[in-house]
Amino acid sequence: MAAISTTVVSTQQTSGTWTTGICDCCSDLSTCCCGFWCFPCMQCQTTHQFGWCFCMPLLDCCMVVSCCLRKKMREQFNIRGSCCDDFCTLCFCYPCAWCQMSREIKTRARSGTTTATVVTQQIRY
Repeated sequence: MAAISTTVVSTQQTSGTWTTGICDCCSDLSTCCCGFWCFPCMQCQTTHQFGWCFCMPLLDCCMVVSCCLRKKMREQFNIRGSCCDDFCTLCFCYPCAWCQMSREIKTRARSGTTTATVVTQQIRY
């Protein structure tokens, strides 16, 4: 008997914008307060919630880690933008950009609207 293999790949896409603006601190006061009173803690928590090592922000020399994280978030959540946009946002408003990324992770986790790829394989004999 020959085996027949069927592979199904499905991807869920989300909207192409950030769920909150760069200055929408009032939309999540707990993130805003955490960012204000203990910014490094908020950074570490954000990277950990995204699935990266929580120590990465401590190695953020010249905003390399911040730019990489923001780029990966845009890719995963299907948010329009560019590396130049990410760099400028971080350069001109570093704390606000980190608060926005933290709010994005919280919002996407609550609503379950992350981009997901599901691979299903069925083998028939």
